[in-house]
Amino acid sequence: MTRDFIHINDFIILVEEASAKTIEVDSCYFEEPLIAIAFYGSGNVDLSVKYGQKRKEYQHTKGLTLSFYADEKVEFEHTIAPDKDLKCIVVATAIHNLDHLPNQEGEIFGELLAELVKPRDHYVEGPSFFMTPEMEQIIDSIFANQYKGKTKMMFFRSQITTLLSHFFGQLALMQEPKLKSTHRDKLNEVRDILLTNLENPPSLTELSKQIGLNTTKLKKEFKEVFGVPVFKYLQNERLSNAHKLIRDKKATVQEAAWQVGYDSLSSFSNAFAKKFGYRPSQIK
Repeated sequence: MTRDFIHINDFIILVEEASAKTIEVDSCYFEEPLIAIAFYGSGNVDLSVKYGQKRKEYQHTKGLTLSFYADEKVEFEHTIAPDKDLKCIVVATAIHNLDHLPNQEGEIFGELLAELVKPRDHYVEGPSFFMTPEMEQIIDSIFANQYKGKTKMMFFRSQITTLLSHFFGQLALMQEPKLKSTHRDKLNEVRDILLTNLENPPSLTELSKQIGLNTTKLKKEFKEVFGVPVFKYLQNERLSNAHKLIRDKKATVQEAAWQVGYDSLSSFSNAFAKKFGYRPSQIK
């Protein structure tokens, strides 16, 4: 387990990363009441939030961004397993710091996370959603960064600012005409179906039949929630998984392409280069 704390302006940035050969449980607390936004990278680690006699469980956390208020009585427990690594970035600030945040960030917190600014319990969950591909790419770049010293701080500052901009931008979009909760559940189901069938995904027509939503609504509302069309989302996930396989030396370029559903190595390499800016053979 590595746990780094980075201070930027009046934000505390917590960067957590861990893997395990057997199931392990890691707990942490905040030393003071904070408003925070957690961004989960690859790994699908399980999260349990405990406060008093209450308990909140989160599973399928890969790509999840979760906003919340928590005081020092709240315990955050991650269950790490061989196939569930922990990669999490938490951006937090104390309520009394909101007036001092730069670029009107304090006002944005107050407008879009009002229930956290005036909490009614030890733990209050704010808006949560699955990140756009752009946000996931920022998370990946933060964990992959090799800079040190002042250069590292400059990099972190720029990436965290961009990440928060995307978060509040998506939040503003979500607070416009809201989807029916049943539709949002169906869209999350579509996402899960795609993630478990990367190599051989169902067609739009098959997806529509499985979730009981017509293809027009499926395409429109999926893009509203996840920021990209259905199969662009699928492509991004395929390429991200392939990147991880190659980076972790669990597959060759050819094997990674096959495992995520590409029959043509040249098509895979071109799509990879378009997403990441370099070809899979250039991964170190």
